[in-house]
Amino acid sequence: MSPVSEQTILITGATDGLGRALAHELAEQGATLILHGRSPRKGEELLAELRARTGADRFGYELADFSSLEDIGKLADRVLATYDRLDVLVNNAGIGVELARQESQDGLELTFQVDYLAGYILSCKLAPLLVRSAPARIVNVTSAGQAPIDFRDVMLERHWDGGQAYCQAKLAQISLTKDLAEQLAGTGVTVNALHPASYMPTKIVVNLFTPQSSVEEGMRNTARLVTDPALAEVSGEYFNRSTLARAGAQAYDPAARARLRELSESLTGVVFPALG
Repeated sequence: MSPVSEQTILITGATDGLGRALAHELAEQGATLILHGRSPRKGEELLAELRARTGADRFGYELADFSSLEDIGKLADRVLATYDRLDVLVNNAGIGVELARQESQDGLELTFQVDYLAGYILSCKLAPLLVRSAPARIVNVTSAGQAPIDFRDVMLERHWDGGQAYCQAKLAQISLTKDLAEQLAGTGVTVNALHPASYMPTKIVVNLFTPQSSVEEGMRNTARLVTDPALAEVSGEYFNRSTLARAGAQAYDPAARARLRELSESLTGVVFPALG
């Protein structure tokens, strides 16, 4: 890949926690950043921090609420209309283990939409731009907490469980990682997923769990997948922190992945990219 200082990188969920730390790290390395969030105030604060810290003005902020499929799609459309290249897409935005079932603006189980479908839409719609910019990378920030999807009750309407909602969305991310890696093989675009660290002290953790890892650790492991030249040819893998690992079994099942692709296309109206 080209030097980080010549790259344009999109980070979703950039105004808090891991995403914010990653934005600071990549800004200091000279990257042009497209930063996503859903708070205008937090976005302006982040841009001011990065400009003050680097003395540069190569950062843009894109507002989108991932509880809206329309908002997610419009974010991708704005990136396509505004930027002539995209070197890295970091699908980082997400919510944690919810205590009660919530629905998105589209009537879908909220965790599945925010943690999985948002990354599906962005990856699929931005794939042509990534291919034109190749070598390029997609990095999916997932979790070691994974559970198979029950396709009879994906939206958990019959039996709600916050842990299942979170863990099935994270496994879906890894399934998408493997599908995209296969589809984009030979294009110069790699796709990998990682569990960055366990129970970092972020807003989705502190109210439910005792933090175990630092945001700095998670940021370093994520930045490695974004920038490390040694990973230029690595694709379709899941990393637990910095180590190659085995994900949940369903992620390796072609039939289950095909079923997830069909469901994702049906729910979002976004077709899996016909590239390869």
